[in-house]
Order: sequence, then structure tokens, then C-alpha cells
Amino acid sequence: MNEPGARDPGDGGLRGGLYGQVSISGQRLSAGRRVLYRYAAPVVAGLVRLWWRSCRVTTVVGAEHLDQVLALQPSFLPVYWHQHHLFCAQFLLAQQRARPLRTGFLISPSRDGELGAMIMRRLGGHVIRGSSTRTGALAMKEYFRALMREQVSPVLNPDGPRGPRFKCKPGAVLLAQMSGRPLVPLAYAASRAWLVHWDKFVLPWPRARIAIAIGEPYTVPRGLDSTGLEHCQRELEERLHASFRAARAALQR
Repeated sequence: MNEPGARDPGDGGLRGGLYGQVSISGQRLSAGRRVLYRYAAPVVAGLVRLWWRSCRVTTVVGAEHLDQVLALQPSFLPVYWHQHHLFCAQFLLAQQRARPLRTGFLISPSRDGELGAMIMRRLGGHVIRGSSTRTGALAMKEYFRALMREQVSPVLNPDGPRGPRFKCKPGAVLLAQMSGRPLVPLAYAASRAWLVHWDKFVLPWPRARIAIAIGEPYTVPRGLDSTGLEHCQRELEERLHASFRAARAALQR
């Protein structure tokens, strides 16, 4: 962790966040909330790590695709469904120890998002402050800056927490087109898991077996019209579904 007041390049505005007095959205943090977050962040981060360690990643399919894209580009666009966030994020963060990879995550710019930002930084992620629903254009700008200037690979969930589930919104494809950086689809399957009722978020049981699948890099051509971009969205959907089928098949084997 950095010293209070320090800022990593591209920290998404954390210099005015938890270590100061206000959140990036301008909402003032009370003294009680600052103390609560300071102590809660390491506890929650520890619980997340404990959950990760309670499961076994037994198979990784397509790891060569990650090596392929990093050999050609300093950053890329990891993309997976919102429901697959828990272990796809864990996999990407773990790869930072062995590969030249900096993984970025979008965290709400609100006062409540300060705790999430602290937790993600403790887990080793690069924090990008923004909301895909309330500050979409600003979030896109921060994504682009992190991707191109700071060589961060920002995670994209093309269906988002509000859905519709397994349907790609245009943001991921547009960012790939603007940046020229490839999309890399990921998915995971668990031998046993709970599905959170309201959004079907996958929570593997402790001691569950996990299979990760990484699809081939997918580059969106520049100069496409709206019809071409819609085709790319459908193509990305199919690649994400194919990655999940590959993870599930690997788990069954």
C-alpha cells in the first residue's frame, strides 16, 4: 500500500478519496466512515482471498491466448459476464505475478465506492473510478486513458450488473474500436456453486473445482457503421458463450 496521500499513475482519482476527506463524486466522508473503511477494507479483502483459496483452480484452457496478446500489445481488454466476476478477476490478478499485466476494475465514484476501491487496491487491482450507468461517457474516458497511457488492462462486463444477462451492450465493442486493443473473452465454471437470486452471480462453494477458459483475442475493425458494430456485439456474445462451454467441458473432463 502507498503512504496516505500518495497516488499511483491512473488511480482514478483516489488522491481525493479515502485518504482525504471527500470521495471522487464530491460527497464528504464523515470521520466515522473513514475509520470504518480503514479497518473494514483489510478484513473484506482477507475474506475474499480466503474464498479464493477455499476453491481449487484445476484447469486453465487457452492460457496461450493471454501470452499471445501480451506479446503484441502492452494492454488489452479482458471481457467476461458480470456473473463470472469472482474467479475471472482472481485469475487475472494472479497472472500479474507471472506476466506483464496490470488489471483494472471500474469502481463507483460515489462515497460508498470508496470502500470497494480500497478493497480492490489491497487485492492488487488498478482502480478506475466511474459508473457504467451514471457516468458512462466519463467512465469510457477513464478506461481509454488507463488502457492507452498507463498500459492497464481494464476489465469489462458487457452485460453489467443490471443486465439483461448475457447480452452485450455496445461499450466494450466501442472501446475496442477506438483503442485498437483486442478483446479477450474469459469465463469460468465451478463444480458446485450458489447462484445469487437477483442477478445469478456465481458463488462457488468452498472446495469447489474451478475451470477457467480464455478465448482467442478479438479485434474490432475501425470505420464500422452501426450495423457492423452490432455484428461485433453478437460475435462477442458468441465468443463469451463459447468460452463458458469450454470451461464447463474442461471441468467435466
